[in-house]
Amino acid sequence: MWHYFPGQYMPSYQVNRALTQAHYGGGEFAEILEVAGEIDPSDRESFNRAWVKMGDKVYEKAEAYAAAGERVSARRTYLRAFNYLRTAEFFMTLRDERKIPYYIKCRDAFIKAIDLFDERPITVDIPFEGSFLPAYLFKPLGVKNPPVMVMFGGLDSLAEELYFGIAQHLNERGIAMMAVDGPGQGAALRLNHIHTRYDYNVAGSAVLDYIIDNLVEHVDTSRVGIGAVSMGGYMAARCAAFEPRFKVCMIFGAVWSYYDIWKNRPDNHPLAEIVQHIVGADNMTEARERLKNFTLEGVAEKIQCPTYILHGEDDRQNFVENAYKVNEALTCEHVMEIVPKEESGSAHCSVDDFTKSFNMYDWIEKKIKA
Repeated sequence: MWHYFPGQYMPSYQVNRALTQAHYGGGEFAEILEVAGEIDPSDRESFNRAWVKMGDKVYEKAEAYAAAGERVSARRTYLRAFNYLRTAEFFMTLRDERKIPYYIKCRDAFIKAIDLFDERPITVDIPFEGSFLPAYLFKPLGVKNPPVMVMFGGLDSLAEELYFGIAQHLNERGIAMMAVDGPGQGAALRLNHIHTRYDYNVAGSAVLDYIIDNLVEHVDTSRVGIGAVSMGGYMAARCAAFEPRFKVCMIFGAVWSYYDIWKNRPDNHPLAEIVQHIVGADNMTEARERLKNFTLEGVAEKIQCPTYILHGEDDRQNFVENAYKVNEALTCEHVMEIVPKEESGSAHCSVDDFTKSFNMYDWIEKKIKA
């Protein structure tokens, strides 16, 4: 992965992430590089401040386009504003009074954008244990009752972000995508206070039941797959293992044991407070204890549906050994693709080159339409 900040992985990773998502409407190269130029990689607040500054600026432009009735310009500009503000909000701590207001603002930008789509995605609230999981259904144009992939993000990521790449690649192949804020993610965590859980299959089955009961007029409810990215590699596998109605499983970044990933990381790791937030822990000792159940040992071999694993050899967040362990445990039909570390796309979830995910989507298309 190219490092904008030499020797500084995490801020460089986020620059790469935004640049890649720019291909899908989530940014503009010049704006992203302008933001990067204002960041001191040793100062976390400079990171937040630079992304907020650009996000606010672009959001104001979007509002002006909308007020002038310029639908296309407003739509594209709201999408960029969302992604810039999302990047800032993600790294704000819970002690930062800006975090929730900026989360609400970035989500507002996305909703204003999709209101201007030629075919507006369907927004739903999926009932879940006395509360609900927010979700978006992105449908391919001109396809009647397409198959659908249920998609979760990772860690406390936002369902809206899944539009920038994954939704578009699936839609291009005639597949709908249901992007869900699952437990520990997006609005489910920030607004509904639903923490993550090791038995993520409970949420996966709730989403599947909702699709079958309510969306038969929109998608083919007999062809529903499950997929997820990053920490979601655990979530998707767990859902597939305990929910045999899923037709295919897509693991975009494998996880064998989330506890193993975190057991030796320092308490001041840039993502440590986020991990505490998603599991509802007050400190990393408590968080690590809760993560011990997040393992695919004794679980992966229960998966029956065809499964695709895509992992980068240079993944510095979930090391490639996770993919090899999941692959070895699977007894179902499956494919493992490892992007070599010498190539772009070998970083975490191929964030530095989404074209390396094409084989995965082509394979998913064949299996879910079979």
